[in-house]
Amino acid sequence: MRTAYSVETVRAAERALMARLPEGALMQRAAAGLAAACAGLLGRVSGSRVVLLVGSGDNGGDALYAGARLARRGAGVTAVLLAPERTHAAGLAALRRAGGRTVTADRGEEAIARARLVVDGIVGIGGKGGLRPDAARLAEAVARSGAAVVAVDLPSGVDADTGEVRGAALRADLTVTFGAYKPGLLVDPAREYAGVVRFVGIGIEPPTADAVLQALQHADVARLLPTPQAESDKYRRGVVGIAAGSARYPGAAVLAVSGALRGGAGAVRYVGPAGDAVLARFPETLVSDAGPAKAGRVQAWVTGPGAGDDAATVIEVLAADVPVLLDADGLRLADRDTVRGRTAPTLMTPHAGEAAALLGVRREEVEAARLGAVRELAARYRATVLLKGSTTLVAGPGGGPVRVNPTGTPWLATAGSGDVLSGLAGSLLAAGLDPLDAGSAAAYLHGLAGRFAAQGAPVGAHDVAARIPEAWRNVRG
Repeated sequence: MRTAYSVETVRAAERALMARLPEGALMQRAAAGLAAACAGLLGRVSGSRVVLLVGSGDNGGDALYAGARLARRGAGVTAVLLAPERTHAAGLAALRRAGGRTVTADRGEEAIARARLVVDGIVGIGGKGGLRPDAARLAEAVARSGAAVVAVDLPSGVDADTGEVRGAALRADLTVTFGAYKPGLLVDPAREYAGVVRFVGIGIEPPTADAVLQALQHADVARLLPTPQAESDKYRRGVVGIAAGSARYPGAAVLAVSGALRGGAGAVRYVGPAGDAVLARFPETLVSDAGPAKAGRVQAWVTGPGAGDDAATVIEVLAADVPVLLDADGLRLADRDTVRGRTAPTLMTPHAGEAAALLGVRREEVEAARLGAVRELAARYRATVLLKGSTTLVAGPGGGPVRVNPTGTPWLATAGSGDVLSGLAGSLLAAGLDPLDAGSAAAYLHGLAGRFAAQGAPVGAHDVAARIPEAWRNVRG
């Protein structure tokens, strides 16, 4: 599992380690890792033109020491000093001893235009807001140059703690981060600016309990997935109820059922007006027209996809004393106080537009501050919230680390894909996973299935559902 930590936690861990090490040792470790990453990107170091964008903080020092290492290997290294009077003195001296040269910011564009590689050491993890005018002008020059860009710890201009980008920022091809992941490297929109993220261990050990973000990996998801035992039957494996679809949107019911059937529960019950369409596609489904309360035994409910204005069904499902997943129309039709007052868990799965409506803000505000939005929704509704999007986030109602999903593909942005995800997550709820784990594992499998289905080409939601078993097998190894 990848864990990300706040700036405050990372700095505390750095201070604790620096107190035990010779002065400057930690920066030398970081610079060695940074130089190695730059050399790997260059391939041939000798003769390459490298430009360092150097601010006043320790990131600038890391860049200068790494530049000195590259200069000793024959690279032509130029440091653009954005704050000459506050440049890291020892790092600057090391660069000059190695044969590097320096220029002021007003001559930086000339150097950048000739560079093969640019190292972004402008702002460190404590930076807030966008780049200042001089730095923003250099960032524009970098974008025009076509040079490869390596960011030191994280791209300048992005917020390390939130992943927000509140102004001009520098886009990297590779970000070399030290000691611990920062949330901004894993959450959009900042994640887009980071490029490939390479972790370099420098010996710091933030307390695991202080993690603010978690990204599950294959092994983590494999441990969560239910496995039938010799004595299992369909009821022991869990039965998920799907109360979805309408005369206008029968396909939503079919797609939710398709995800549920592949999600690990032993059986799927369907309640709603799309029963004929569901049976025609999935005859193994248990279909009822008696309403959720009389449909029979279930261990979890999914409601909302394609529901239209059927508030009565959503209200009936929320009254059940089992976990409930709310999606699509169900999010709009559910009363907040009713959700807050439930004794059984609730998992809500909005996209950015639905989250914005629930929070009473513009969609753009949610997309710009995804981490804050998912936490706020979880707190307001006392529910687990899975915020779908370019980086899917899952937050629990009691705080704690937010989960960020590392799988997926932009091709998943297709009609009905969310219905498949809802059915899959609902099935995992019925199989006994808690909402945080069910949402996280479902998003992971759904993202993998999307990759397998797309392979660089457009796909439909039914294609994604069909590849869920392959994703499951891939995770299990």
